[in-house]
Amino acid sequence: MDNALGFELQSDPILSADEVIGLEKQYLLQNYARYPLVLDRGKGCYLYDKAGKRYLDLISGIGVNSLGYAHPRITKVIQKQAALLLHTSNLYYHEYQGRLAQKLSEASGLQRVFFCNSGAEAMEGALKMARSHGRKISPDKFELIALEDSFHGRTFGALSITGQPKYRNDFEPLLPGVKFVPRNSERALEAAFSDNTAAFIVEVIQGEGGIKPVCERMLKKARALCDKHNALLIFDEIQCGVGRTGTYFAYQLFDPIILPDITVLAKPISCGLPMGAILASDKAAAAIAPGMHGTTYGGGPLTTRVAVEFMDILAELLPSITSTGSYFRMRLTELARKFDFIQEIRGVGLMIGIQMSVPGKQMVLDGIEEGLLFNCTHDTVLRFLPPYILSEEEVDRAVEGLERVFTKHVNRQQNL
Repeated sequence: MDNALGFELQSDPILSADEVIGLEKQYLLQNYARYPLVLDRGKGCYLYDKAGKRYLDLISGIGVNSLGYAHPRITKVIQKQAALLLHTSNLYYHEYQGRLAQKLSEASGLQRVFFCNSGAEAMEGALKMARSHGRKISPDKFELIALEDSFHGRTFGALSITGQPKYRNDFEPLLPGVKFVPRNSERALEAAFSDNTAAFIVEVIQGEGGIKPVCERMLKKARALCDKHNALLIFDEIQCGVGRTGTYFAYQLFDPIILPDITVLAKPISCGLPMGAILASDKAAAAIAPGMHGTTYGGGPLTTRVAVEFMDILAELLPSITSTGSYFRMRLTELARKFDFIQEIRGVGLMIGIQMSVPGKQMVLDGIEEGLLFNCTHDTVLRFLPPYILSEEEVDRAVEGLERVFTKHVNRQQNL
């Protein structure tokens, strides 16, 4: 058949939704509890299933599809670069790594950049940087501190600093020397630090933990303690960074900025292509010498060229991310007055959570029926990470659909 690019694909079978699900259940590792929805294409902030039904996407691939779907500038860049060069390895130079690194360095205030393939891989590299930094000082300086309810990834290092037992228990023992402290407890944080601390790792806004911001005082305390004990301050901005909050990075919401030694990022940076990055100060970057770390695919010409274009577009979008996010939270606050199970609306920019007193899994399914895509995290928090191009008109549509979802919940409870 002819595809959108105007040429015939040699192998493009048309499968029904049932056939797609059947193949996955037969051949894929069954580690995902997928929703009963087979997606076919996207345009703007909308996705379409195999039957052509339209869904307003308020989760954007868990914060990945930052410019929605089929964005004309991103589509053009992908088409042009795909015809030139997809992969080179890091044995050689190409045009776009340096250009993207410059943009990220200037946006972040950090001096050095390493490109990889995912958020978890970026976190692994940051932990290696922290351990190497500590080892140069003392063989005992390897301890790591993280927060309860945090989520940093599913590889062994990232999992070791994830403060949610449900993700960790099946894989123990993990890395030794990790301590967890409560969010926003300065006293507990100070008690956990010592001269053996190599790094403190923190999401400026916890994502998987329920869209929970970490307060400015806690982060300032962390910066001071890292300086006192010559430890590295690592900000995990995989979900809350790269424009999500209406600033390039969430730590830039504070005045003055609380600058980390390392920031890790991923999700939005390449608009759906797999990419992560470590941004580091010269001090932190000095811990990694030639040969100590590397990647085969990271920083390839396709992903970095897309990310360069994304950064140019993001500079134009930051004000609207702030204003649309404020409007979304205002409309959700109106809903909270109508439904008493809504306890709190949290978030910044287009990173928003609805804290509820009831489980949200069924509401996600009801949302799919209403043509809305979002998810539930931490059991009772509805999470919204919409594309940065979301309009106020689309916010209104989302709120109207959510009102119907919440009404269904109330009716179910009354009929029990």
